[in-house]
Amino acid sequence: MWFLLYLASLPYPPLADYLMPRDAELALARSAAPATVTDHATIKVLTRTGYEIAVNGDNGFVCLVLRGWSAPTFTPAQFRQLVYDAKVRGPICYNPVAARTVLPYQELKARLAIAGKDPDEIAAAVKDAYADGKLPKMEQVAFAYMFSADMYLAPGVGAFHPHVMVGGNPFGGPLPFVSDDAGTPFTVTVIPVDHALAIKAQ
Repeated sequence: MWFLLYLASLPYPPLADYLMPRDAELALARSAAPATVTDHATIKVLTRTGYEIAVNGDNGFVCLVLRGWSAPTFTPAQFRQLVYDAKVRGPICYNPVAARTVLPYQELKARLAIAGKDPDEIAAAVKDAYADGKLPKMEQVAFAYMFSADMYLAPGVGAFHPHVMVGGNPFGGPLPFVSDDAGTPFTVTVIPVDHALAIKAQ
């Protein structure tokens, strides 16, 4: 408990620690899904003010590299501290539904973190934005690929199984399980797939 309290009191690392060279970020974002998806997807990269479009696509998918700010907003509580971990890299490709509904939520969290908001402030702002209609309602099943062999999700985890996100099974295991923010509109279900499907950034 004292460790979590200590982490909560830490300031964010410099924003430069979260940023990547543009070409490396594009390659990492494209490793999130098969080329049949990423070759025609919109690709976003992180800047000092938030995510911006680097490549315009034509299939409705949007790929980007999430940072620690994409950590669970509500539960599991201990994972909320990942906002302070500048090493986290989560390449992800959202399908058109997720691009409309989940992506605005993640982009809001990134802007809040860049502004220096802590996990409690981020959670409160997200809750208010959803209640006020500033975030789209999560009324359809959204889908995302996370197939990158180069993802780094947390200390001790590194590159988790390639998976899709669309429970009852144990957290972190090889079977589908409810992951982030269970019981909220932002609940994430993870479906791991075979390690052989992991995609290296080119």
